[in-house]
Amino acid sequence: MAIRVLLVDDQPLLRTGFRMILEAEQDIAVVGEAGDGLQALDQVRALQPDVVLMDIRMPRMDGVEATRQITGPGRDGPAKVLVLTTFDLDEYVVEALRAGASGFLLKDAPANELVQAIRVVAAGEAMLAPSITRRLLDKYATHLPSGDEPVPDTLHTLTEREVEVLKLVARGLSNAEIAADLFVSETTVKTHVGHVLTKLGLRDRVQAAVYAYESGLVRPGAQ
Repeated sequence: MAIRVLLVDDQPLLRTGFRMILEAEQDIAVVGEAGDGLQALDQVRALQPDVVLMDIRMPRMDGVEATRQITGPGRDGPAKVLVLTTFDLDEYVVEALRAGASGFLLKDAPANELVQAIRVVAAGEAMLAPSITRRLLDKYATHLPSGDEPVPDTLHTLTEREVEVLKLVARGLSNAEIAADLFVSETTVKTHVGHVLTKLGLRDRVQAAVYAYESGLVRPGAQ
């Protein structure tokens, strides 16, 4: 089954370029295009794509709000959103990740990275090294809790080991690195990460990293 992709960008030339790159792959099919967030919502309902390649800055409705509506609670098998941005330290990217995006990609990324990103996101993984997420969150720390706020009730549902794993995810460690740090197997780490996501109602590691910051569990700039 080919991965169904919807292209959302207000620049037709960019959409054409993305289409040419993606349609050269046997396992990817571009099913539609949209020039703004409102059109994207209509196209998602009509076409049921697996992945939405979403620009952030667009007229009428931006990519952040469109992402929120596409991936929000109550959606039945929502499409995954991969956000496009012109530079990596973009405050709107943080908002898009909060809204439910599975990651982001720079618009000038090589063609092979774009293709790989589509495949990774379609498979349900996060296309974004948590270390980059952390750098973003550190950069815009003024918008995040100071750490003095009460710990969310949901955090108390985690075991001590799951809290440890969540902190390491937020620090940008891979499963293999977490396994080495905690002296457990990588399979055990995957199990813990799965439990963390399920208990906290999160979609992927990126949202877990954002949650760790927003809950005050990890302080911006902390090692």
